[in-house]
Amino acid sequence: MNEKFKQYTDEETFSKIVAFPCIAAMWEDRVKTYGDNVAIVDGEVYTYARLNEDVAAFRTVLSENGATPGSLIGILCPNSYGFVKAYLAAVTFGVPAVLMPTHLDEMTVFGIASKFGMKAVVYDESLEAKVAVLREKNPGVALIPSAATADAAMPSISVPAETPAAILFTGGTTGKSKGAKLSHKAILAGTMNGCYGIREIFCQRYLLVLPLTHVFGLIRNLMTSLYTGSAMYICRNNKDMFRDVAVFKPTIMVLVPALAEMALNLSRQFGRNMWGPDLKTIICGAAPVAPYLVKEYDKIGVTLLPGYGLTESANLVSGNPEALAKPESVGLIYDGMAYKIVDGELWLKGINMMDGYVTPEDNALAYEDGYFKTGDLVRIDEEGFLYITGRLKEIIVLSSGENVSPAELEVKFCGIDVISDCLVYDEDGKRLVLEILPRMTRVKELGIEDLYSYVKGEVDKINSTLPPFEQITKIIIRDTDFVRTPAMKIARNLNGNVKK
Repeated sequence: MNEKFKQYTDEETFSKIVAFPCIAAMWEDRVKTYGDNVAIVDGEVYTYARLNEDVAAFRTVLSENGATPGSLIGILCPNSYGFVKAYLAAVTFGVPAVLMPTHLDEMTVFGIASKFGMKAVVYDESLEAKVAVLREKNPGVALIPSAATADAAMPSISVPAETPAAILFTGGTTGKSKGAKLSHKAILAGTMNGCYGIREIFCQRYLLVLPLTHVFGLIRNLMTSLYTGSAMYICRNNKDMFRDVAVFKPTIMVLVPALAEMALNLSRQFGRNMWGPDLKTIICGAAPVAPYLVKEYDKIGVTLLPGYGLTESANLVSGNPEALAKPESVGLIYDGMAYKIVDGELWLKGINMMDGYVTPEDNALAYEDGYFKTGDLVRIDEEGFLYITGRLKEIIVLSSGENVSPAELEVKFCGIDVISDCLVYDEDGKRLVLEILPRMTRVKELGIEDLYSYVKGEVDKINSTLPPFEQITKIIIRDTDFVRTPAMKIARNLNGNVKK
């Protein structure tokens, strides 16, 4: 499988990327193979063997609180050892876990737990207030502190590959968030896909900064780390990221573009050494990756690899092992997936796709002919590399009747060296506005005194290559960041993101 990625590693490493029938089988094999390796660092150091003992005890805790294979539990924890332990205990016990973002308020927690019919909610004690309404109004849902343990060990349960494993919520950047149901088969396919295209992938060191309730953090950071016998250091506060880097010395990091941009700016101020001596690779996704980042990280000896994925696809659809040669591409589509492009939109089906949304009405518009309609506009070049050109829901229809893809334009304008991030939108259906977040470190390096004139000159160069209806006629320079989702994507259509 994925023979096209074979050239990017050695034969021995590639042969170790093997399929498992369910997460319990994978976990048992990893414990047997890597038992003495460090698995998680979160205040304490936990080996695979120690984590396995704690997971077995927590399966007992779940059982004592009414959870049985096939029942549903919620996990409401920040990134922590407690989250990892609870998640592994649930999925290796045949209990699907609803991963609840910690920014949810207490009424939403109550609503989700009640609507989904959860047997229990595992929560971090720091989030006690978030479960107060649930405790009062639905006492039938057991509330389990993530620090709970038991003396007895409950064995894991192997389940069919199609068994539900987790429900994750979509990002909701342009609309409501939806719950996507992911099976063991889907999660393991996404986990394996995370291994391809990297020369050294087994027994690495990861620093976790993305939320584990987000599919990118769960699949590519946690699951691929565990699959490869790697160690994962949990960064509790992103402000401490570089302090933790100095302590743990990661070899791989998984970042969204906004964090990669911030880190690049800081490394320019304080030097390459702030990354530590061992960092070789950054996996970057969950939002469009500016080609600028690929090129600039290469200059400091770090390979930044863009990719593309969705919550609905267990994260990983494609990965780009040729980022320097094709920095605007999100890479090659992984095997095990069927796809077609309909009127520019990417449609997918395959082993890593979700089993549908929790709410039936959300599925009606999501599928056609058995394919999931991603809403992403794409093209594929002659070598099979995928490019995202826009979002169907974000298409701007001008009063002239012309259609404009803002995402496709944003990729072009983010190629300007002083633009860190940007947003394109229409004003009164007649003209296009470009709102930018400047890359101030680069502005200072170039000694630019009149930033607006510099940006306008660069925008005019790009405008000259575009048809008249796609040309930018107004530029706004922000002095604060865009409003972002918990996954650090720009949240479109919010008042805070449009300065008129």
